Amino acid sequence: MVKKTVSLVLGSGGARGLAHVGIIKWLEEHDYDIQSISGSSIGALVGGVYAAGKLDEYEEWVCAITKFDILSLMDFSFSIDGIIRGDKLINVLKNLIGEQKIEDLSIKFTAVATDIKREKEVWISKGSLFDGIRSSISMPFLFTPFEYKGTTLVDGGVLNPVPISPTMHDMTDLTIAVNLNGAREKRIKEKPLIEAETPSSKSLHKKIKNFITGLRPPIDPQDEQTWGVYYIAYQSLDLMQGAIARQKLAAYPPDVVVTIPRNTCRTLEFHRARELIDLGYEKAEEFLSKVE
Repeated sequence: MVKKTVSLVLGSGGARGLAHVGIIKWLEEHDYDIQSISGSSIGALVGGVYAAGKLDEYEEWVCAITKFDILSLMDFSFSIDGIIRGDKLINVLKNLIGEQKIEDLSIKFTAVATDIKREKEVWISKGSLFDGIRSSISMPFLFTPFEYKGTTLVDGGVLNPVPISPTMHDMTDLTIAVNLNGAREKRIKEKPLIEAETPSSKSLHKKIKNFITGLRPPIDPQDEQTWGVYYIAYQSLDLMQGAIARQKLAAYPPDVVVTIPRNTCRTLEFHRARELIDLGYEKAEEFLSKVE
């Protein structure tokens, strides 16, 4: 059977974007050939990792991290530009995946960012993979903007949370878009965390601990007052991105839209990785199993 070729559009939405991993796994298992990826924010991160051929390593890593690991990876700045600089996270990913150039990847890849001064989208489809990812994940209020070739870039989701446009001229059989800003559903309950017990999992977690050892968050992660303003700001941004996503999908309708409810989890709940990846797989089955 000839595989169907796919242009995959991966949307923005914080930790909800771990569902992208499950969706990609479903596509691979069902004989789809992903030839092009366009991503905003977490969509650029997951899409870039997959295009680099390192999705399995990323999945293993993200499923092993804990809440404390996540906080330790945050190089807090609390400047007027953003809470987190993001250098530590990018360095961890570089250590895990290795630096690569976008033009050398086996899959066409575009990271979408926003030029905050010129008020326009920026498509990064060549140069450093991690410059593209860092530019695209610069979520306002959370990450500081990224200076790239003389421009100040923030999260691609600010202007295009479901970046279909870069795939418009692809010669593929299907364009599949993943919208992480779907209508609210009954909140998915957080599953109890089970500490990894296998030797390989323990070894991986030890490596993570060693890599980020000495990094201590300068704030109390349980201090609701510290994070309260941020969550209000993010929820406002989330609502805005949901509205923009609906407009983009109406203007540039893909062949299939896989929708993840926007209240699936909070922005930084990456410790729920396994649950969110499984959700993505389930949603892929729901939306894609009947595609002919």
